[in-house]
Amino acid sequence: MIEGSMQEFPLTLDKFLDHAAKWHPRAQVVTGRDGGGADRVSYADLRSRSVRVSALLRDFGIGFGDRVATLAWNTQAHVEAWYAIMGMGAVCHTLNPRLTAAQLASMLAQSACRVMFVSADLAPLAQQIIERTSTVTNIVVIDGPVDAWRGERYGPAAIALEEAIATARDPIAWGGFDERAASGLCFTSGTTGAPKGVTYTHRSSFLHTLRLLQADVLGITAADSVLTVVPMFHASAWGLPFAVPAAGAKLVLPGRHADGASLARLIAAEGVTIAVGVPTVWLGLVEHLEATGGEVPTLKRILVGGAPLPPALMERIERRLGVSLQTSWGMTELSPSGTMSAPNDPKRAAAVSGRPAVGVDLLLTDADGRALPEQRGVEGHLRVRGASVIERYFGDERAATDADGWFNTGDLARIDGDGQLIITGRAKDLIKSGGEWINPAEIEAIIGRLPEVALAAVIGRTDPKWGERPVLLVELRDHRAITDEALLTTLRGQVAPWWIPDAVLRLARMPLASTGKIDKMRLRLEYGGG
Repeated sequence: MIEGSMQEFPLTLDKFLDHAAKWHPRAQVVTGRDGGGADRVSYADLRSRSVRVSALLRDFGIGFGDRVATLAWNTQAHVEAWYAIMGMGAVCHTLNPRLTAAQLASMLAQSACRVMFVSADLAPLAQQIIERTSTVTNIVVIDGPVDAWRGERYGPAAIALEEAIATARDPIAWGGFDERAASGLCFTSGTTGAPKGVTYTHRSSFLHTLRLLQADVLGITAADSVLTVVPMFHASAWGLPFAVPAAGAKLVLPGRHADGASLARLIAAEGVTIAVGVPTVWLGLVEHLEATGGEVPTLKRILVGGAPLPPALMERIERRLGVSLQTSWGMTELSPSGTMSAPNDPKRAAAVSGRPAVGVDLLLTDADGRALPEQRGVEGHLRVRGASVIERYFGDERAATDADGWFNTGDLARIDGDGQLIITGRAKDLIKSGGEWINPAEIEAIIGRLPEVALAAVIGRTDPKWGERPVLLVELRDHRAITDEALLTTLRGQVAPWWIPDAVLRLARMPLASTGKIDKMRLRLEYGGG
């Protein structure tokens, strides 16, 4: 018998930019700038620049496995830093500028980063972080002047990225290491507890990228122009800085401006066909276009995730923009994509998060982790496993999975007869009132369908008799009016009478976490004490 053999081809992330530079060299990465302008670079030139940034990191003493931090927005320079770090085998630790300096310093201390890329406009926050930790020895300033970092006051030495690229010598070779090496480090948002670090590997993110490119997932082609509004500091921007170059498509980045006017300009100027971000971003775009009468005719699809999408908002976005929305579910621990509705799926709905692509498996269990005998049409605790799912948190020796490799997501869910996932709530959000459970997500979904309501949240408030009672918090849309009684009457006949909230609180602006989700931790602290 003659046995065959295949080539070794490590699945490392540098190969995506290598591919784009070789086979789509003139395709562009575009960054929106202040005042409506844009910077642009070809994939060929971006790769050349990024390799020289790797050489700079080598001169700083960075080698395989070392962590390098980024504190920046979605820009060309940030993409260059990503590939420079990961291509040489170092680990890219993204920092979320919407968190506090104390939180970020704690993360930085855990990862022991010695070099940090900093957006010039985030210099004050970076200084507050550095004052709280002693690990950083070098600062690379991107997207602005380095002047603010001059002088001993700022501690670590600083260099401007452009200066570094101009003087770089002996470009470093990428790759040549095991595909199971760590590539990225991202901490969870901490909305349900202290932030925890998730370490991605080259192999996990490579396979995640191949899943995104499937036709029934994101289905990007070289003809597309993809606006990536989801932040690069949030779960690797859902993998788009890898998937878009892999397809040879145009990558459009908004910089630090994600308001409706800025996004409308970018979409029109760059012929954007696919846009990705949390629902609140697209609400801002819709409100801008409604106010100005503008249009975005090239835009065909929007992928939303990160927060529940009220049905009324889904209908409003699709009708006003003339697009098809793709709903999704995922989390930092999943790299982050778990499920996604197919493009132009006639069965898509705001509450439906789609099916998992090959490489991801789902399981519904009871509260003790036992698999439910029936997996369709029943509610259970959602677990997941796959090639891009966490095995353990950064710095933790304990497995984050059970004995069979399933990761407990903390979500409650149903899977319908077609295999579509429906998230019904968070286990930690459940309200126990008089010994019985109330699911806030079901109440929020009903209230969220009202045209007067922009955002709705239900939390438990301490009650001396029942332990907890639900309270409804709402942000109304466009200064519309609706009485408390009308809000609560909507629930009658749709939920059990004892589920109906005891009070309605009206908020001028619903607090949002760094990921764009409603910040229930903050709501509980401010309104849950009775």
